[in-house]
Amino acid sequence: MPDTITSQIAGVIAAAFDQYLHNFAALSQEASDAFDRQDWMAIQALQRRRLHLYSPAVSQVAGRISRQPDFPVDLVFWQEVRTAYADLISDHLAREIATTFFNSVVRQLHPGLGADEAAMFVLAPQRDERRSPDFALRFYPSGDWCTLFGQILRTFSRKAPFEDMARDISWLDRRLLEDAPDWYHDPGTWVEMAPFPFFRNRAAYIVGRLCSGNGIRPLLIPLLLEDNGLFADTLITDPDEMALVFSVTRSYFLTEVQSPAAMVRFLQEAMPHKPVSDIYDSLGFDRHGKTELYRDFLNHLTHSSDLITVAPGTRGLVMAVFNLPSYPLVFKLIKDQFEPPKKTDVAFVRAQYRLVSNHERVGRMADTHEFQFFSFPLHRFDPELLAELKAKASSLIKIEGDKLIIRHLYTERRMVPLNLYLARCNPEELEEAAEEYAQCITQLAYANIFPGDMLLKNFGVTRQNRVVFYDYDEIGFLVDYNFRKLPPRETIQDQYEAEPWYGVGPKDVFPEEFRHFLAGQEDLGKLLLRDHSNLFTAEFWTNTQQMIRKGKWLDTFPYRRKKRFKEVYLLENKDTGTLA
Repeated sequence: MPDTITSQIAGVIAAAFDQYLHNFAALSQEASDAFDRQDWMAIQALQRRRLHLYSPAVSQVAGRISRQPDFPVDLVFWQEVRTAYADLISDHLAREIATTFFNSVVRQLHPGLGADEAAMFVLAPQRDERRSPDFALRFYPSGDWCTLFGQILRTFSRKAPFEDMARDISWLDRRLLEDAPDWYHDPGTWVEMAPFPFFRNRAAYIVGRLCSGNGIRPLLIPLLLEDNGLFADTLITDPDEMALVFSVTRSYFLTEVQSPAAMVRFLQEAMPHKPVSDIYDSLGFDRHGKTELYRDFLNHLTHSSDLITVAPGTRGLVMAVFNLPSYPLVFKLIKDQFEPPKKTDVAFVRAQYRLVSNHERVGRMADTHEFQFFSFPLHRFDPELLAELKAKASSLIKIEGDKLIIRHLYTERRMVPLNLYLARCNPEELEEAAEEYAQCITQLAYANIFPGDMLLKNFGVTRQNRVVFYDYDEIGFLVDYNFRKLPPRETIQDQYEAEPWYGVGPKDVFPEEFRHFLAGQEDLGKLLLRDHSNLFTAEFWTNTQQMIRKGKWLDTFPYRRKKRFKEVYLLENKDTGTLA
């Protein structure tokens, strides 16, 4: 194939990528105006629209290439195109995203192709500091943090005025002194901030970090906008708390990013335990986040020796789940046949996972990555797991030499199944788990999600002890269900009948029966009935439905309510009789 053709194809892909990136940035920028209008639903819609840009962009360019006269199908051609493409994007500020886009095009044109380093970009591009502009805004306290916080708030002010900027500055100063006194008093501390807010739902996050000779830690200020004006909701300086804000259990941020790699490094230095793949996800580059996850897993495989085994927990009726014990990930395959009483099919389950990827996850549903033709070293599989996969999901697996190739799977961050966690936790941990479980169900309801199956095995406990839902084959939109009170028994004979003594529709739900999901967990049930008895009433669910139908926004925050300034300092001032 003449060099001009390979260069032409490389140019077509590069141009398509630039157009995708332009559209991505345009939707991200629209979030600023939506925030100023207090149009929270529009921000969610922008996030979904941006998420759907990638696949059509890849399909469009792949279709254009495939229609070329005498288009070759061999991978030798793609090796040449890859070389030409690498030259074209060598100075691109989003080079790593561009390589993932190229891989997607090649795989669409060659269905069933695994990770081929000769024809695709499997390994990470070499880091190039010239592609990492020094974008951060710098602020120096000079011993006066109130002045510095005032500078930051004015820099990121919005069209609406602050409700009370002087009050917010005072609260920011106080919280920094409480949470990071060493940094507060260190004369060598300065602040670096990303130049644009990070929008998600009802908040505009000012994202930055504290820097000194002692290292780096986060400095994150969520700004909220209500009818009375703009205000700072809290200050976050703890890496684990910032990691919760950037959690994969939440929707992606809308922000302006010129150099994704530079932004990811900027953020990871403030959250050193947060995987690079998760940060790319949180910025909306979820396809490249998947690439980074795959690369990290391959690297871990070469530096570990443990076997891939069945994941801990109760076996599922729909999914076969396995993990590498030394790596914080689980792999999920849809079984060929579902065990009773499940009556769904593969297409429906895959649609459920797409629903979760597109929906607001409110910190309570695990994000997933979907892979095709994922290749594992065969010798790393435990024989028991291999036998189970052959028996339960034979249509998805293929052995080629020393490789086990899985045609379709999902990955999720590994968590401790809630039922296993409760079996070993102490009374204090039980109290916290009960509260988390109740909050998880409540916040999912606020996001218009009903889990369907609330068995404890379908929930997991994260590293930060948050309870998260991760079994999606029975979820649905809350407003689609009919929540009812249990009708009273009409005769004594009713209590002895095996079947209900009342009619039950396909979408009928009786919250009084939720306690059946707590079988064997008497202590947990007592805590839930004591503190969250509303979850067992039809009124809670129908009232939530009514608010959702009216378009009322039900707040869920990615940080503890006790961290909110108005929940702490304003209440404190009321209790003492002092002015805010």
